Amino acid sequence: MSRPKNQNYKGHGLSKGKEREQRASIRFKTTLMNTLMDVLRHRPGWVEVKDEGDWDFYWCDVSWLRENFDHTYMDEHMRISHFRNHYELTRKNYMVKNLKRFRKQLEREAGKLEAAKCDFFPKTFEMPCEYHLFVEEFRKNPGITWIMKPVARSQGKGIFLFRRLKDIMDWRKGTAGKKLTSSEAQPARSAVNPPGGHDARSSDDQKDEIPVENYVAQRYIENPYLIGGRKFDLRVYVLVMSYIPLRAWLYRDGFARFSNTRFTLSSIDDQYVHLTNVAVQKTSPDYHPKKGCKWMIQRFRQYLASKHGPEAVETLFSDMDNIFIRSLQSVQKVIISDKHCFELYGYDILIDQDLKPWLLEVNASPSLTASSQEDYELKTCLLEDTLHVVDMEARLTGREKRVGGFDLMWNDGPVSREEGAPDLSGMGNFVTNTHLGCVNDRKKQLRQLFRSLQSQKKASS
Repeated sequence: MSRPKNQNYKGHGLSKGKEREQRASIRFKTTLMNTLMDVLRHRPGWVEVKDEGDWDFYWCDVSWLRENFDHTYMDEHMRISHFRNHYELTRKNYMVKNLKRFRKQLEREAGKLEAAKCDFFPKTFEMPCEYHLFVEEFRKNPGITWIMKPVARSQGKGIFLFRRLKDIMDWRKGTAGKKLTSSEAQPARSAVNPPGGHDARSSDDQKDEIPVENYVAQRYIENPYLIGGRKFDLRVYVLVMSYIPLRAWLYRDGFARFSNTRFTLSSIDDQYVHLTNVAVQKTSPDYHPKKGCKWMIQRFRQYLASKHGPEAVETLFSDMDNIFIRSLQSVQKVIISDKHCFELYGYDILIDQDLKPWLLEVNASPSLTASSQEDYELKTCLLEDTLHVVDMEARLTGREKRVGGFDLMWNDGPVSREEGAPDLSGMGNFVTNTHLGCVNDRKKQLRQLFRSLQSQKKASS
């Protein structure tokens, strides 16, 4: 990562020279009937607006964004929950294109060692347009496993594993020559097409948005790290308040999602072995609704530390920080950074047997429906803290490095865990301000934060 800059903290979304005025009540709107609605309705001073009423805060779905963003006037204080073209990071094919381009740029500007820090996504080809390149690569490595994923479907739909070219030929015949209606034949990149992990409503929104069923063919990670013989991936939450400058927060909590069936490469057709999506696993015959198939990320971190020692775990979690930052930097120049927008991303990370993390995908609408009581509590706290950071109430100073469970990870440069200016002499004492999987004493921290802010206001008045 680039050298840390002396942090002169920029307020998130505050106009230069004046803070947003404090509002007596916040009018909110959303169409998502899940944990989010519970959190919004219980927030002091927030009032629900229905239909065409005026709003201050809108947790919108992507179909609203696509149809209305360009025609909606927004006052200074108004906020919505997506960036206009978030799909540059959250559609599987665009994410890979942007990462490949960013890697080439780094190689030109900073050399191969720096560029190698972007080697955290499996070899990927967009289908059908890169079919011939894929076949060339496939023939170089016969016998390995590949995974096919539709670029803009969610919850594991349409995914399959294969080892023979015949399987992909059959798939190709199925999509070749599909005629488009005039409404479908719009350029795909102008449509808002986010991928997996959505609530059912969000994934329904995107059914007819892609002209042809585009897929990515990706080298399958054949050596995943297993716990109890089962495969899992991690869901981690990153909140971006601005792309120019890049200002990103990392949430301390998250979870590991386990498959219900022991891992084996001898059965590549069994989705319960290979896909960890909860939507897939809960249809398994031996799924237990109360037990679920999730571990909180704190438990996962403790497990790894007991098996491999704290140093190996620190390295792994630092490598994950690198994934979050590099992926955001890869789209920094293409995402339209609008001061009214914020985005809560759900990152899906797979760990292999060498404790190397791999980026599978980034979700623009991570599921906010709870699959257990523990999951409900996590998502409630996550959403409450997201609203604290978005700060419709204008209570924060803009200099905070922690708000509840969120730690400021990047603020136009890496953020130091220590107070004061970071050490610039070769990054000697620099420790990044991230605490994924660490203790989350958020209630205590929020009490102290808001008490301190009240005292400062009283002192200055």
